Amino acid sequence: MRIGAIITAGGLGKRASGEVPKQLVKLGGKAMWLHSVETFLNNKEIKAVVLTVPENWQSHFMEEAKNLSVIVTIGGKERWQSVKNGIEALPENISHVMVHDAARPFVSDEIINSVAVSIETDCCMVAKPAFDTVKIAENGYVKNTLDRKTVWLAQTPQAASVALLKELYKKMESFPDFCPTDEASIFEKFGIPVKIIAGNARNDKITTTDDLEKHR
Repeated sequence: MRIGAIITAGGLGKRASGEVPKQLVKLGGKAMWLHSVETFLNNKEIKAVVLTVPENWQSHFMEEAKNLSVIVTIGGKERWQSVKNGIEALPENISHVMVHDAARPFVSDEIINSVAVSIETDCCMVAKPAFDTVKIAENGYVKNTLDRKTVWLAQTPQAASVALLKELYKKMESFPDFCPTDEASIFEKFGIPVKIIAGNARNDKITTTDDLEKHR
């Protein structure tokens, strides 16, 4: 088994950064995307890293990544399309892949290693348990309350074999209105069990300007 990683940085992320893609915003003196890319590059379980980027910013990312062993490719309109492009860019000898959001810059080696243990036999995803009470609302009013012991908040990486993901992308052609927000959504769509790997708050996604300010 040889594991690769796809870091998705294909969106513009304007809720967080204005005109500049949020992946390029500096956190601790270096671009957001670089934090997670370096973590995956330095992890002994990962044999190749692909970074998917906005088309109009490809040259910028390639310049910043010129001294790194990372493959830079153009992302798609939707997240799943970016991942599909990233899979096509992986070396042929990569059998399994972890997909991670560049907007989660502080993923740990512990999390990556935990996913690596499970990826050979299971589709898996990182998630953290919900500690707040979760309400379902409709038209501005509470409809019901979920049992928070059954609620997990999705994170990344999410992982599977390359062959399985390629097979599922082919199946998705028969469902043109299906637009998954993550890999786990695709697995669920086609009835494939997804194992949960425990995440943590440090692996939360940076989405808004408030999120950015917490980490500058």
